[in-house]
Amino acid sequence: MSVPNHFELGATDGHARTGRLTTPHGVVRTPAFMPVGTAGAMKGMHWREVRDAGADIVLGNTYHLMLRPGAERIAALGGLQTFTGWRGPMLTDSGGFQVMSLSELRKVTEKAVTFRSHIDGAKIELSPERSIEVQRLLGSDIAMQLDECVRLPAAPAEIERAMQLSLRWAERSKRAFETAPAGYMLFGIVQGGDIPSLRHASARGLIDTGFHGYAIGGLAVGEPQAVMLAMIEEVAPILPPDRPRYLMGVGTPDDMLEAVARGVDMFDCVMPTRNARNGWLFTRFGDLKIKNAAHKNDPRPLDTACGCYTCRNFSRAYLHHLHRVGEILGARLNTIHNLHYYLELMSEMRDAIESQEFDTFRQKFAQDRQRGVE
Repeated sequence: MSVPNHFELGATDGHARTGRLTTPHGVVRTPAFMPVGTAGAMKGMHWREVRDAGADIVLGNTYHLMLRPGAERIAALGGLQTFTGWRGPMLTDSGGFQVMSLSELRKVTEKAVTFRSHIDGAKIELSPERSIEVQRLLGSDIAMQLDECVRLPAAPAEIERAMQLSLRWAERSKRAFETAPAGYMLFGIVQGGDIPSLRHASARGLIDTGFHGYAIGGLAVGEPQAVMLAMIEEVAPILPPDRPRYLMGVGTPDDMLEAVARGVDMFDCVMPTRNARNGWLFTRFGDLKIKNAAHKNDPRPLDTACGCYTCRNFSRAYLHHLHRVGEILGARLNTIHNLHYYLELMSEMRDAIESQEFDTFRQKFAQDRQRGVE
């Protein structure tokens, strides 16, 4: 059965590309970064601030939401957008990664993965069918297939076993998604660790099954950046050019820029929000740790070229003070800045691709980062 396409490819510059992904709750401009609202909220921010920072789409976490407050409860309250107040597009992950990373007591079988809740120890079974059911109850615009993610390094036999299981689960996920309303999407996930032949086999198997979009999973799980980029180079050329490509769980500004250069369209990562709460700020000239004494009497903003609310109104000295005394306002202001930086980077990359100046932008980005924060 053919799968409808909701992605319109725009400009290209080398392998880098822009596009528009149309969802039931709005259009997503790509390349796109999806801020992560793990439990249906963006820590320290409200949705107006997230939208003002430039976000078209956010990510919700199936694992956490199915445990609290529960998918059936969210559905009864109108779905995730109504429940949370975020009215734009939303992607939900399958829950599989959190099961693998958070639950020490888990068992993977052909049927499903069973695990103990990290909240109360309750035994829970998550099958491909249940993962899709939960995501449909949440009402997300884009759902992800259930897969098994293996941390690297791992034995080739273990990587292949998980990849083949993920392919079979992809077929079951698609069958479970067939009753979803028109316009909603399901993405398949390419696995295969750091082994090119397994990545090829996974990608081709998913293409044969047919999905609205394709994610590259199982990276940013302990491998060097060079390995991650090499796997993108193996996978991206195989994937259908008329479908969005999503690199899961990535990453640093440099990671995203280099992935876009290799044809990736979508990203998510907790790094900008988590690092902000720990006083780690991203700027065009590199990373800045606001707790350092060098900022104690510094009247300058984090970045003089940044137009975010934080940089327009507050000094490094004030942000240093807020961090040192543990004031929650400091975490909020830091988060506003970091999200603005990530989303502005996406906007600048889109502009550079459309003007056929992506290589120039890439070189300037590297030069600025190499210069360092003053």
